Amino acid sequence: MIAFLSWYLLITLLGWLTFPLVYRLFPALADRGYTLSRAAGLLIWGYIFWLFTSLGLTQNTIGGIIFALLILAGLSLSPFFFQDSRIENRKSEIINWLKSNLRLILTAEVLFLVAFAFLAFLRAGNPELDGTERPMELMLINAILRSPTFPPHDSWLSGYAISYYYFGYVLTALLAKLTGLTGSLAQNLMTSLIFALAALGAYGILYNLLAILESGIGNRKSENQLPAPGSRTIFSALLAPLFLLLVSNLGGFLEVLHTKGIFWPSDLQPSAFNFWKWLDIKELSDAPVQPYQWMPNRYLWWWRASRVISDFDLMRRAQEVIDEFPFFSFLLGDLHPHVLAIPFNLLSVALALNIFLGGFRGETNLFGLRLKISKAGFLASALTLGGLAFLNMWDILPGAAMVMGAYILLRVHEEGWSWKRLEDVFALGLPLGFSAVLLYLPFYFGFSSQAGGILPNLINPTRGAQLWVMFAPFFVPLLAYLAYLIFAEKRTGNWSLSLLLVIGLTLLLWGFSWLIGWLAFLKESAFAQSYLAQQGVADVAELFRAAMSRRFASIGGLLTLLALLVPALAFLIVDHRPQKIDDKASTVNRQPSTNLLHPSSFILLLILLGSLLVMAPEFVFLRDQFGWRMNTIFKFYYQAWLLWSLAAAFGTAVLLQKLRGAWDWLFRIGIFLLLFMSLTYPALAIPTKTNNLKPALGWTLDDFNRIRRGNPDEAAAIEWLKSAPDGVIVESVGGSYTAYARISTYTGLPTLLGWPGHESQWRGGSDPQGTRQDDVKLLYSTSNWQTALAILKKYNVRYVYIGGLERSTYPVQEDKFRRYLKQIFQLGEITIYEVP
Repeated sequence: MIAFLSWYLLITLLGWLTFPLVYRLFPALADRGYTLSRAAGLLIWGYIFWLFTSLGLTQNTIGGIIFALLILAGLSLSPFFFQDSRIENRKSEIINWLKSNLRLILTAEVLFLVAFAFLAFLRAGNPELDGTERPMELMLINAILRSPTFPPHDSWLSGYAISYYYFGYVLTALLAKLTGLTGSLAQNLMTSLIFALAALGAYGILYNLLAILESGIGNRKSENQLPAPGSRTIFSALLAPLFLLLVSNLGGFLEVLHTKGIFWPSDLQPSAFNFWKWLDIKELSDAPVQPYQWMPNRYLWWWRASRVISDFDLMRRAQEVIDEFPFFSFLLGDLHPHVLAIPFNLLSVALALNIFLGGFRGETNLFGLRLKISKAGFLASALTLGGLAFLNMWDILPGAAMVMGAYILLRVHEEGWSWKRLEDVFALGLPLGFSAVLLYLPFYFGFSSQAGGILPNLINPTRGAQLWVMFAPFFVPLLAYLAYLIFAEKRTGNWSLSLLLVIGLTLLLWGFSWLIGWLAFLKESAFAQSYLAQQGVADVAELFRAAMSRRFASIGGLLTLLALLVPALAFLIVDHRPQKIDDKASTVNRQPSTNLLHPSSFILLLILLGSLLVMAPEFVFLRDQFGWRMNTIFKFYYQAWLLWSLAAAFGTAVLLQKLRGAWDWLFRIGIFLLLFMSLTYPALAIPTKTNNLKPALGWTLDDFNRIRRGNPDEAAAIEWLKSAPDGVIVESVGGSYTAYARISTYTGLPTLLGWPGHESQWRGGSDPQGTRQDDVKLLYSTSNWQTALAILKKYNVRYVYIGGLERSTYPVQEDKFRRYLKQIFQLGEITIYEVP
């Protein structure tokens, strides 16, 4: 409880400290950035601390952390220390805003506290950090906590710095170090904090959109405050965190139906249509276990919700695809980069909204370029986008697309559609991208990646049924909202051009995928023959026929995406340039239409970008060590979930307010049923993961209690090593997702080699590992001291750890260590030796 309260108070004070700064940055938003102040403050604070430590100006100490916080305080509060009439006006303006928005402030504070407490309660019910990639995340946190400077050392590859996007773990370690918490406790608290920041950020975005809708203001050219929205807007905005964080795919609901045997043919009608075979989702196509029941009881049933997209090669061999969604991530407790980045992705959406509404109007002269954006807006965008790349490299794509899309819509509103808009894209996009990289340049010096270009997806289109299982909670409100714009609001759209562009893009992606596939076959004939043989086809022509047959059989997914893309694009590309009225005396310019800056246009941008993210892996995927589109689906679908959840929440809020009569009742019933189906997963998965609210470890946020209880001797050894001088430690080496590398993970000390597979992914190959795995085996198993000594010297080893896992992995010859090394710790079967 003390740890939870310390983090809650710290991040709340950080938000209030940052609010004057974000108030100035977000003049076009009704909440003036209040709901974003915590995330913005954490980003800026972490950036200053990381940059100064990376440049050697400060150390990775509490002093360095406080120094960075003082700089943030100076940026936020320094204007108030000068005697100036404008400053006095700004002070009174902020005070007046606070007084007139007390309901918003109270709602936001309650939401943040409830969300933080809810996820902390959930994590306390299953705090274990073993399994999946949670040990990797803990290693990164402890490595940063133990590194005196940056870049932090890689605890799983001694002598190397971390080669991963580790900014989120810097933020975690920063808070842990300042509050005196261990890494294992901080990891679960950070997961809870990210959930709360995401809830608050999503709430703020929807609140700002609904506030503009309520006020009737579509274009804002001054910093005059919007009137405080009413209760309906304040409470309707709660739909955003609901859709983003709690709403889940339909995997949980289908699991209930399957467990109950619903839609499974009876033994009396074995030839009847089998819904589950048709759906073809892994394990759900197997016969349910009898006797049937309502509560899912299959082992790890909750895990299967993250695998509802099923890919098979032409020989029907399964290719695993990951389709996580936020609630699954938080239930699992993986503090992976895609989770850590959620609040900051929302911050980029808020920046885009502020740009869209004219909040960053101004001009920036950069190397002779005159950018139609204020200096503060340019810097804030570069800092946020660069931070997204450092948090989770994939997220810079949708973040940059949001910012650029909002900027283009604003320019279209001011001057209309023309080829100059393409010039605007490059004029802002290139310097913005360059600046985003430049601000975080020290990170890129030591970063390498497994990504190796683009590969074609020739044979695995996503089936429409499975895409609906994944995204039905969004498809229904989004399609309903688009229909409302078409038939109720009679929204003008350039339908012919939109249809032409979307069909052209689809054909272009399809042609591009076959082009790069054909070039790969020509370049590597051996690979081509091997691939064709694996698919069971004789030549490329037969592959083409089989691929096209499968694509047409699975056309439902693509048609669904087209149903979103075509109207969204049609409404956005209507020309809103100022019209001219000619009279006998002169030509007078009309004011531009405010229609394009209506909040619905921003929502259409979210729909458009989300659809493109889901559409891309239908044809191509990023090359990695897995060799198929598993990771691309994972990352792109996750980003689309974020964008579509905001759009769906807005559409739902608007339709609940605007629809009347039978359509109103139909929509309400449909949304209720949809929410019931999509909330089935969290309702049933929470008791499953927490052992029906009776956790095995008791209620605790500290995973280390698991080790204390299960292996007290090893827990004591780890505690001792935490306070020991720094140095390289040797422990047993094994595969990923196992208990290997546990000592380096919990102590932060660098070991020769942790999880080889992950190190290979991070560094684009296994060359940096060299012969480490074999050397560790030889070190433990040889009886020759000179051989062992050569290995110890080669890797500059200080500590040799011998525990139960080492003894079960290798035929340990301990006599040589007893004779030539100093025993510095011994308890039970655990012994630690120090190399002189």
